[in-house]
Amino acid sequence: MTSQTAAGSTLAISVAAPATNDVAGFTALTFTDIGNVEKIGTIGTTFAKVEFQPLKGGKQKYKGSPDYGALQPSVALDSADAGQNILQTSADDESQKLYSFRATLQDGAKRFFQGRTFGMPETIDGADSMVMAAPTLEICTKPVKVAGAA
Repeated sequence: MTSQTAAGSTLAISVAAPATNDVAGFTALTFTDIGNVEKIGTIGTTFAKVEFQPLKGGKQKYKGSPDYGALQPSVALDSADAGQNILQTSADDESQKLYSFRATLQDGAKRFFQGRTFGMPETIDGADSMVMAAPTLEICTKPVKVAGAA
C-alpha cells in the first residue's frame, strides 16, 4: 500500500438507495459531486465497549453495538452547486430517508455508505473568509470499501 494525501478527494451524494449494500448496489447509483469540499472527515466503524467485572478474575471486555461514525465536512457554500443543493435538501428532509454517499480518494479508492444529514449550519465570519457550511452526516450503514489503483 502506498501513502497518499487527501488532495483530489471528493464527496458525492445520491438520492437513491442501493438495491444491495455492496459494491454492485452502490456503483449502480448515479452520484452528484458536492463541490467546494475542504475536508471530508473520518469514515469507519467503532464499537461500544461492554465490560463485566466478575467477583473472581479479571475484567472482561466485549464489542458492543457498532457505530458507523459521523462526518462533518467543511463546505464553501455555492448556491449553484447541484451536489450542495441535494445535501441541503437532505438536511431539510424531516423524514427518516437515507441518502447514499460516495467518498473517492486520490488513488480512486471509494467508500460508499448511506446516512442522514442532521443539519447544515452556515458560518459567516470576517471579510477575509469564505461563507462555509458544516453539515453533520450520520453514517447509518456499514461503509463499503473499494480499493483504488495499486
